[in-house]
Amino acid sequence: MNVVIDTSVWSLAFRRVRGSSQSDAHAVAELTELIQEGRALLMGPIRQELLSGIPDAGQFKNLRDRLRAFNDLNIRGPDYERAAELSNICRHEGVQGSHIDFLICSVAEANGASILTMDKDFKRYVKHIPVTLHEPR
Repeated sequence: MNVVIDTSVWSLAFRRVRGSSQSDAHAVAELTELIQEGRALLMGPIRQELLSGIPDAGQFKNLRDRLRAFNDLNIRGPDYERAAELSNICRHEGVQGSHIDFLICSVAEANGASILTMDKDFKRYVKHIPVTLHEPR
């Protein structure tokens, strides 16, 4: 199964901060394995989040060039509609989330993919919507 990699995991991998938690290290190791296996998926909105807020032009170019190794998943009109539907389902159950989070859920569902994330909000979503979280091996 292919895996949509959330911004939180990509950020950990590119940050390379020493003293990260064990779960952070496992997530980065899993990302590395998924990339090697050709199963890591990227979405345009995640690419944008990763590149936003980098003030140094050299760092921006370096990260942009590294991310260009990955094609973006296609996002179609029905994916946005499904994202809104998933958001409404969760909101009805008292669970709030970002529009991007639900778009990630929608696109993952449409592509038969799971999601690798460090964002704890997704654990709340899976209680109410048909999304699969990928756990590091």
